[in-house]
Amino acid sequence: MITGVSKTMAVLALCGGVLAGCDGIVNDRPTYAGVPFKAKSKPVNKKETLAVFTTAVSKAPRSLEGARLAAHHEGTRYCIENFGSSRIAWQVNPLDTDVAVPLDGDTAVYGGTCTP
Repeated sequence: MITGVSKTMAVLALCGGVLAGCDGIVNDRPTYAGVPFKAKSKPVNKKETLAVFTTAVSKAPRSLEGARLAAHHEGTRYCIENFGSSRIAWQVNPLDTDVAVPLDGDTAVYGGTCTP
């Protein structure tokens, strides 16, 4: 079992590593391919399980490459915070550039399952 302190340290270590790969920070948001994105992960059905989640990245067409990176970062953060693990079984892996970014309007939407 991960304690609150261990969990916090794991999240900080991951964020530090992920942010090191980002272009920078604009308005308190990391940038991906030079673009800041609003990204949010949430469980599909929190009464059933927190493991199955979706990640939405707003205004994805500004940079599809950046939206992919933002989705991956946000999904990883979600799984670490909820399960202490960065392992994810993605429905469509955001880092797979051979697959089109799944768009719902101008929002990239990815689904995954945290696999602790």
